[in-house]
Parts: sequence; C-alpha cells; structure tokens
Amino acid sequence: MAYVRKDASTLTSAEKRRFVKAMLEIKRRGEYDEFVRMHIDFYVTDGEGGLRTAHMAPSFLPWHRRFLLDLERALRRVDASVTVPYWDWTKDRKAGAGPWTADLLGGTGRRSDRQVTTGPFAYATGNWTIKEGVTDGEFLTRDLGRARDPIELPTKAELESALADPVYDVSPWDSTAAKGFRNRLEGWGSGRGSAAWRNHNRVHRWVGGVMVGGASVNDPVFWMHHAFVDLQWSRWQRRHPGARYLPAKPAEPGSAQYRRIVARHEKLPPWDVTPDSLEDVGRIYRYA
Repeated sequence: MAYVRKDASTLTSAEKRRFVKAMLEIKRRGEYDEFVRMHIDFYVTDGEGGLRTAHMAPSFLPWHRRFLLDLERALRRVDASVTVPYWDWTKDRKAGAGPWTADLLGGTGRRSDRQVTTGPFAYATGNWTIKEGVTDGEFLTRDLGRARDPIELPTKAELESALADPVYDVSPWDSTAAKGFRNRLEGWGSGRGSAAWRNHNRVHRWVGGVMVGGASVNDPVFWMHHAFVDLQWSRWQRRHPGARYLPAKPAEPGSAQYRRIVARHEKLPPWDVTPDSLEDVGRIYRYA
C-alpha cells in the first residue's frame, strides 16, 4: 500500500518527533552525510563538461525524486511510520510559519554569523555537526528572507506559470531553456534579483545559509522543499495527461548536449534506473 507524504504544517506533535528522531538517527549513523556528499558530487552546471543529471537538465525532477526516495527509505528503516513532509512555500511564507518551529526545523540564523540556534538541528545540541560541505563551517546556517537584501518566496501565480506549460522540457535542455515545465519550475531565469531565481531556485535563496549551493542538503528543509517540488511534477502530470518526460531520445553526436543529458530511457546516474521508470510512483507514495 502506498504511504502518504503530508503537508508539514499539518503534522501532529508525535509525527514531528518521529521525523526529527529518525533524521537525527541517520545523521548519527553517518548515512545522512552520504546524501550530502552525493548532492555535492552531482551538482554539475552548464558551464562544466560532462553529464548533468541533478541540475540544469531535464532529469532535475526524476533525479531528485529518486534522491528523496533513498532518503525516505533510510528514515523508514529507523521508523516505518515516517515519511518526508512537504513545505508549501506558496502558503507558509513567513519565517515563523510552517516548518520553522522549535519542534521541527528551528528558525533563522542569528545575525552575527547566521548560525541556527533553535530547534533540534542547532549546532549547540551536538546532534547536527556539518561534516560534508563546501566550506569548513560546522554549524547549520540560515538567513530566512535575506534580512539585508530581502526577497519574497514564489507566489501561487509564479508556480502556476510553470504548471500551465504543457511541455515537459525544450531545447537546449539546460538553464537557458525559455519554455518547458522543468526549467520554469527549477527556476533558472535571466536578469537580476528575484527575476533570476524563480520557484525552486528562489526558495533556496530565500532560506539562505547552507541552502545556497551544492551542500544544501545539510539543511533538513532541503527534503521538505523538494517534496513540494516533486508534488508539482505529479500535479503537472495530472493536468497534462499524456505529456511525458523529454527528451525522448538521446542527443545526436555533434549536438551541444551530446552525452550531457539523460533521455527518457537512458540510465540516470548514479542509479540503475531511467526517467521513464520514475514517472509513475503512485504505488510507492502519494501526497495528502
């Protein structure tokens, strides 16, 4: 039977405790840091050579869907009742709302160094030391809303602009794609400020701290954010029946994207799966 991923704002006190306890346990075991390292390793940009799977590519959505499933399986080995909740950032838009409570994720970082000092993932508790990162910092950092240069979370209308696009992705299949659901949701734009960071990307910027960059997995909100992004893929599929992951076929030799992107039936590193196999996960989980 499919299990259920819930809105983080609807979790009971017991559900929050179980989720936090399972997260802290896989961190203690060293499993969590393996997820951080994987994301850092697969954070490949347009400007780099080689295959892109996790970002700036059509496989952004299936890659993170499988990544989420692996994390969720690790949590459920600790406590079979736990699932990854999602953070609806179109609804819970303030620094004190939604998941930013002392019994779930804690709040923003302190002004001096952005260190998170509240909640179960605060460095002072001794349970959440950062060991895999792009800097030498050992504590979780956040700057919710960017106090010195404020930005707003994406709105329902901005998310709708992605969901309304009937095509999954388009050439050139990277961060410059002007159309297509995938990049409208992933959020690579042009210009400066909020215009350059749409939907998924702007949320990372709004949270700030370690959520900006390849080591973003160090903040547990990463999973709640990506669960909501994953939910949007499911909603898009329901709205556009018959629409499929694109490209359907590999890029031709001579193309700028030859061996740089994953087609529908090609393997999606680092797993032995294809985007096609991840389009329908209704037998595994569903969203409340």
